[in-house]
Amino acid sequence: MQAPSFATSGVTLSLAGRTALITGGSRGIGAATVRLFRQAGARVAFSYRQAAGQANALSAACGGPYLCLPIQQSLETPEDGEALVSRTLNAFGDLDILIANHGIWPPTPTAVAQMTSAQWQRTIATNLDSVFGLVHAAAAHMLTRPAPAPVCTALGSPYPTAPTARGHIVLIASAAGQRGEGFHADYATTKGAIIALTKSLSSELAPHAIYANCVAPGWTHTEMTASVFDDPAVAARTNPTIPLQRPAHVSEIAGPILFLCTPLAGFISGEIFNVNGGAVLTG
Repeated sequence: MQAPSFATSGVTLSLAGRTALITGGSRGIGAATVRLFRQAGARVAFSYRQAAGQANALSAACGGPYLCLPIQQSLETPEDGEALVSRTLNAFGDLDILIANHGIWPPTPTAVAQMTSAQWQRTIATNLDSVFGLVHAAAAHMLTRPAPAPVCTALGSPYPTAPTARGHIVLIASAAGQRGEGFHADYATTKGAIIALTKSLSSELAPHAIYANCVAPGWTHTEMTASVFDDPAVAARTNPTIPLQRPAHVSEIAGPILFLCTPLAGFISGEIFNVNGGAVLTG
């Protein structure tokens, strides 16, 4: 018996014609996301703080500054975030997608009884205050973009949805924002706030066809976590806490970020997308 024929042309996650801003894009998860978004056809602006050599090399590898623009910008205040959005708009003229990926994780475990107010304030400023400035400016711009025209569902009823959204905002949180992290109370607090911000943004912006979602990675091997995974003794204690027995590769975080900005995620808003090898269930 011959199987019925079925044409397959492959499934494409395309961002052709879209413009994205990715913060903290010179290395780690950010750099992997920049590469993937460029492979999907998006124009990308990305921020970096100090790693100019890495940023320029990434830009060159991804098509040069007309398609992949590095922007040196500190992100410590709401005004810094607003300035970065403004510089992106000045360069590219539009903004479809904001990925707030930057952040700091002070690598030295510090008990709350010994944590200084300076450390607390620096983590809050970088991981939260600047994110407010980014979403404030990005949402204000996205709300000026044309609203999508109604389309018909398979049953023929018109609904105000369309394959192309008015905008996407993806914030990067952490498993620590959901279950806490002893001796890193400052970091976990900011990531918990990012989760609450995501839900608030979705409630407010989804009716305007602007999608707000959050990706919450677990342990990921990056330069920021090198003190853990490049030390065999520390890695041997950490890996067994992850059901998959290893940290994520940066590309395994970038993929879900991309997915949330495509039409295949067209009915997902306000979601906390856990990408942690099952660790959030075992803490």
